[in-house]
Amino acid sequence: MVKLSVIVPFYNVQTYAPDTLKSLAANSREDFEFLLVDDCSRDETPEILARAAADLPGARVLRHEKNGGLATARNTGLDAARGTYLTFLDGDDWLAPGYFPELLSVIEELGCDFVRTDHVQCTARARTVHRVPHGRRGVVLDPRSVILPADRSTSVDYAYAWAGIYHRRLLDDGLLHFTDGLRTAEDRPWIWRLHREAKSMAVTGLLGVFYRRGVASSLTQIGDVRQLDFIRAFDQVIEETAQDPEAHLLLPKAVRTYCAIISHHLGSIERFEPPVARTLRAMSAAAMKRMPQDVLKEALDSMDVHRASRLRRLRRRPSPKVSASLDQGGTPAAEVVA
Repeated sequence: MVKLSVIVPFYNVQTYAPDTLKSLAANSREDFEFLLVDDCSRDETPEILARAAADLPGARVLRHEKNGGLATARNTGLDAARGTYLTFLDGDDWLAPGYFPELLSVIEELGCDFVRTDHVQCTARARTVHRVPHGRRGVVLDPRSVILPADRSTSVDYAYAWAGIYHRRLLDDGLLHFTDGLRTAEDRPWIWRLHREAKSMAVTGLLGVFYRRGVASSLTQIGDVRQLDFIRAFDQVIEETAQDPEAHLLLPKAVRTYCAIISHHLGSIERFEPPVARTLRAMSAAAMKRMPQDVLKEALDSMDVHRASRLRRLRRRPSPKVSASLDQGGTPAAEVVA
């Protein structure tokens, strides 16, 4: 019987994969399985994973013939998972020895649907502890109760799938799969769905995940059109939350967060190539017109002057004709027509 399934996507991470795999070996147990998903890597990652399949107890390598992105790779692992509990790790991050057995004992003791954990962010030689933005630790909570308030960071803003552990009943209920094809912000619709529909959760201060930030190949570092998938992700959050029986309570949080992310991208728009920057502005303006306008007005009124002014200027733009679809090369599939 498999107690824990660990899903680890890899894509062109030959520099970091050995450290990731070494840390998995320091977390192995006879009832753990490690699902190593090679998302059609073009460097030496496949060879590294092939060796791991022989050396790492419980390891299985799952290979994509076509690159599908992080969300799709995680779904491949979920479809193959046999464990009573599931968790994730990214192929360029690593773990403290013995972390997974400790995390497993936490969720077994509490008996809840999922547990969220703190983590350590690693940028070059700097190490920073990042906490789940909820103060109550080690107690079972209603996930819906920690979505709000709208004007503060809450658990749905801590959108890291690997910062936690999840009972299989969530998978059986259709709550753990990601939206296929999302290239960024794939955790956002996922974490919102968990908090709206799961029955119980908890937060633990256990530290053991080391999140590597600033990797050159990471989409957070690359200003190409794949970054614009955050609009698809948050459109999904808004659409699904609008169907919730408590939409009137939850939508202000969803809309305000969406606006904050748009403002963030506009504030660093110089990292995008000019055609992508134009697409970002046009798609963001169109997104704001799709939001519930009364909720949007309240959200803008509640934000600081700098962000609110930037977003109001964007809101006044003429509606463009714009396609959010992308071709296989990661370029806009249609030109923006102002």
